Amino acid sequence: MTVLKTSMRNFFAHKGRMALSAVAVLLSVAFVCGTLVFTDTMNTTFDKLFATTSSDVTVSPKEAKTDETPQNGVPESLPASLLAQARQADGVNSAEGAVSSMNVTVVNSDNKNMGSTTGAPTIAGNWTKNDLRSMEVTSGHAPRGPTEVMVDADTADKHDLKLGDELRTIAQTGDFTAKIVGIATFKVTNPGASVVYFDTATAQRELLGSTGRFTQFNVTAATGVSDAQLKQNVTQALDGTFKVQTQQEAADENREGVGEFMDVIKYAMLGFAGIAFLVGIFLIINTFSMLVAQRTREIGLMRAIGSSRKQVNRSVLVEALFLGVVGSLLGVAAGVGIAIGLMKLMSMAGMNLSTDDLTVKISTPIAGVILGVVVTVLAAYLPARRAGKVSPMAALRDAGMPADVKAGWIRGVIGVVLTGAGGLALYTAASADKASEGALMLGAGIVLSLIGFVVIGPLLAGAVVRVISAVLLRAFGPVGRMAERNALRNPRRTGATAAALMIGLALVACLSVVGSSMVASATSELDKSVGADFIVQGNQRIVPQAQKAMEQSPGLAHVTSYKDVDATLTSPDGKTDDSGLTAADPTYAEDLRRPTTAGTLTAAYGKDAMSVGTDYAKKHGVRVGDTITVAFKGGETAKLKVAAITDDDTAIDQGALYTSIETMRKYVPADKIPPNEIMFAKAKDGQQDQAYAALKKSLEPYPQYQVRDQTDYKQELKDQVGQLLNMVYGLLALAIIVAVLGVVNTLALSVVERTREIGLMRAIGLSRRQLRRMIRMESVVIALFGALLGLGLGMGWGATAQKLLALEGLNVLEIPWVTIGGVFIGSAFVGLFAALVPAFRAGRMNVLNAIATE
Repeated sequence: MTVLKTSMRNFFAHKGRMALSAVAVLLSVAFVCGTLVFTDTMNTTFDKLFATTSSDVTVSPKEAKTDETPQNGVPESLPASLLAQARQADGVNSAEGAVSSMNVTVVNSDNKNMGSTTGAPTIAGNWTKNDLRSMEVTSGHAPRGPTEVMVDADTADKHDLKLGDELRTIAQTGDFTAKIVGIATFKVTNPGASVVYFDTATAQRELLGSTGRFTQFNVTAATGVSDAQLKQNVTQALDGTFKVQTQQEAADENREGVGEFMDVIKYAMLGFAGIAFLVGIFLIINTFSMLVAQRTREIGLMRAIGSSRKQVNRSVLVEALFLGVVGSLLGVAAGVGIAIGLMKLMSMAGMNLSTDDLTVKISTPIAGVILGVVVTVLAAYLPARRAGKVSPMAALRDAGMPADVKAGWIRGVIGVVLTGAGGLALYTAASADKASEGALMLGAGIVLSLIGFVVIGPLLAGAVVRVISAVLLRAFGPVGRMAERNALRNPRRTGATAAALMIGLALVACLSVVGSSMVASATSELDKSVGADFIVQGNQRIVPQAQKAMEQSPGLAHVTSYKDVDATLTSPDGKTDDSGLTAADPTYAEDLRRPTTAGTLTAAYGKDAMSVGTDYAKKHGVRVGDTITVAFKGGETAKLKVAAITDDDTAIDQGALYTSIETMRKYVPADKIPPNEIMFAKAKDGQQDQAYAALKKSLEPYPQYQVRDQTDYKQELKDQVGQLLNMVYGLLALAIIVAVLGVVNTLALSVVERTREIGLMRAIGLSRRQLRRMIRMESVVIALFGALLGLGLGMGWGATAQKLLALEGLNVLEIPWVTIGGVFIGSAFVGLFAALVPAFRAGRMNVLNAIATE
């Protein structure tokens, strides 16, 4: 009880000094809890949607997959004649046929795409009784004929659609127009999909190309019949190879794809939260180390009057426990706020999430509090041990003796060993022959070198701070020299404070190098390999009508089709794989200049011929002239002769196996031939600009496709990488904010620690302005020290990562010096910002009171 009372008294006596550490715990816990609440809410939203949209039992083709479009772009379907058999099964209350397709684009009269901007699908189908489970018609009526369509209310609101507006639907089977006669509102939250409904005959004809087929049957159970029993009865009645699922099974299948995506988001965000926790550990260690040093005399007196080492140790750990509990509880509450903020942000981006579905599982606050408390107590363990070692004689000495702060030679040896081991691991990774093998060593190298730099930081502080000070501070005379000496006074404290900033900036530098290298490599590869003037692709496979418009566009020397074909290959060694083939026109050899190690690529586009990559050839022992058996999905089996082996040392089409479209047509029925994934075009000599403008005009009716020349394509790639990096930088900002709090906390406690010293300096003539400048300079030096270590370490990581990317064809290493320089200069401003409050408080000290401080 005495230990508890002492801890509580000390905690509340120094609550101001604890505040920033509590904020660090709060932010880290809030990020963890916010991530968990946000992802749980999204899962709840999708679970409700899938549960309400699935019938008691669903019957669909065996090959049908909820998240994939079939090879030919038309959904797999069932003959309508089977519906009568399903209705005759025991326990069936009702059964109806449904049509659904996600391989569509819907545009308004202004030719604007009505689809989601967040990647959610556009779904077209027929209006059924099953849809009433999740939607209700709130305006107009359901479609009754071929010229009528109904849209969901979210899409109507987003695009200002109203009754009577005309929509054009672009499907694989053709385009068709209809006027809006109804608007349906979701009864549950719609995460962002755009949905349009037609009458059954129109949906069958326009989406499936036949009026006698459905994509699935929705079967409802009679009263008292379970879904499992109904599934068994329907399976027996149909007596065929169909996929029959209960409501739960269908919902689970729909959830699988979403669940994988959500797991990626969750673990990525938790990873950044972990980085913030790691940075916060340094802040907490520094806080308690300085508090223990400042209370050396107090602890000595406690030891002198009978307190044991264990009691002193426990007293510090109990303070840490209080800090962890307070910070974690506030963090849990803030985490819910973060989750709501993320939901609002996603809604602004076009993904609808409702706070009605806000999900806070009991495990979330428990995990947040446990994590926050454990991390805080562990971070305070070393300072607590040092407190326990304070002897009773310390009551006779000044606080913060040099013996308490010198970095020992053992620490230096450990730091050098860890850094050396990390460097060796990075060198091994850079020398790896396979990216998969090198990735493990890269991870080990990053962890070991980071820990090594953290451990060796106090030893580096002396040399690096002196160099930085010689460049920046000497011009400021005595004030600059005092700032330098203050930064060097306690190398362990300076190293720990800088290490917190170092971690975040190391990751920024690493990702900047990787991102710049990826863009530079891809740009170089495009310049070297791509001969096509124009590239056409979009978020829907290229429909025949768009292909025809492209082929008829004036000013083009040739147009190249490019199709991914599902096939099973059997190599001469008897092994099979489902890697499939790329079928293209012979002009693709001009559009993409792929070097060969044997044979010629033009020969691979000949009759019953193909090419393989060097990786495939090496794996299966294939040579030019060998025959590979190719079983085309939905078609016949062919024996194709290997006419070329292409070099896989490339970032474009790496590992692709080519054959001609004519060869593919010979073995695949016309209704199973896949649409183009992408198309290429070459302008006639001297007509590039005219052909570019004409091609864009020809494809204006199809806004889902983008026409890019090589300059556009390079810029698009750069923008995509830039957006990804900006998102990552945003997530890393939390760690950097915590690191800045660490600098603020260190300076604030340092000012308290040096109260008498500051009073004496003021008494002998140091002005308030000079005092504030000294503290700001000290902060800048510490920040630049951390930035120098972090940026150097991060560039080393990035350069190693690029060596692994080179094994995947990304061969150019590019250091973004402008970004690196900007971050370094920005770190100086971070130091200035961090020093504002401590410098202001130091300048306001009463000189006499400061001198009288014990």
